[in-house]
Amino acid sequence: MSGAARRTPFECVALVLQGGGALGSYQGGVYQALAEADLHPNWVAGVSIGAVNSALIAGNPPERRVEKLREFWEAVSSSPLGPFGVPPRYPLVETKDEFTHRIVNQTRALGIMLFGAPGFFKLRFPSPLLWPSRRSDAISYYDVAPLKATLERLVDFDRINNAGEMRFSVGAVNVRTGNSVYFDTRTHVIAPAHIIASGSLPPGFPATEIGGDYYWDGGIVSNTPLKWVLDSRPRLDTLAFQIDLWNSHGDVPRDMTEIEVRLKDIQYSSRTRAATDQYKRQQKLRLAFASLIKKLPERLHTDEDVQTLKEQADDKVCNIVQLIYHCKPYESIVKDFEFSRRTMEEHWRAGYNDAVRALGHREVLELPDRMEGVRTFDFADVRPD
Repeated sequence: MSGAARRTPFECVALVLQGGGALGSYQGGVYQALAEADLHPNWVAGVSIGAVNSALIAGNPPERRVEKLREFWEAVSSSPLGPFGVPPRYPLVETKDEFTHRIVNQTRALGIMLFGAPGFFKLRFPSPLLWPSRRSDAISYYDVAPLKATLERLVDFDRINNAGEMRFSVGAVNVRTGNSVYFDTRTHVIAPAHIIASGSLPPGFPATEIGGDYYWDGGIVSNTPLKWVLDSRPRLDTLAFQIDLWNSHGDVPRDMTEIEVRLKDIQYSSRTRAATDQYKRQQKLRLAFASLIKKLPERLHTDEDVQTLKEQADDKVCNIVQLIYHCKPYESIVKDFEFSRRTMEEHWRAGYNDAVRALGHREVLELPDRMEGVRTFDFADVRPD
């Protein structure tokens, strides 16, 4: 059990990281705030870019995790053209004019589309549009070989697979069955392929082959591993930090671009709140089962129906702390693949500030009442402009 679990009344401290491409540096900022508070999770679970961040955390000792997260995000936010690219602090980024800022971001995103992101992915040559391939792991616009090399350099997979360190889970989708699959250190020996599979979003990235099966990005079915964490057995008193990169709340679109942005937000965020609400209802039932069984006469405890209820009953409690990235209007439709250094720093700083603010609420780290069961904290509406 990690130090965090010993210092808090919770048996499990879980960090749950959603997918969202370039927005993922927000999660790096959140983790920095948790580390500075000496609050280290004993379970980290991620999907897509959340899987990459999860590997960087679980695959390094506590004192080096922020350093490795920074190293990854600084690498992928470097110009793909090296010294011939736009400098990280191009003066136009400092402007407060939203239109100009949007154009700068879209120009940078175009560069990523044309040349890829260093240490992450590169344009596949020849293009599958011009030179079709029959190999399932080669049908994509981009090649993710750079990500494999980066993971092998920055992540200690022996540490990830050490059961005494930290539980680790990443979600993917089986291409043949369409079912969500979790690669978990309780059931798998984790390798770079499992992380890459979790982020294999078609048609940009190819399917990843593992053990004869092919996998796509876990966000295609569910973009958050929260349900996987909360449904785990045996159930424990859990403090879950759920870090979302897509906001389910937003304005009614006023143009075609805003429609695309809003559609993405809803697609990738709505399941998160649904999972939280479903868990709260289920935990209320489990608490009721536990309370009812205690009231039954001893002779009924061996009844088959009562035994079934006992399997579901427990009085474990959970705090779910939800932190959500709020994108700026100028980020637009390119926000999940605009990997510039300036934007990366903005995301990182936002995550750090949001986490510091959340940890300032003492009740976040306190067990809820056993009869209450589950408390959720969503600070989205109190974030200052």
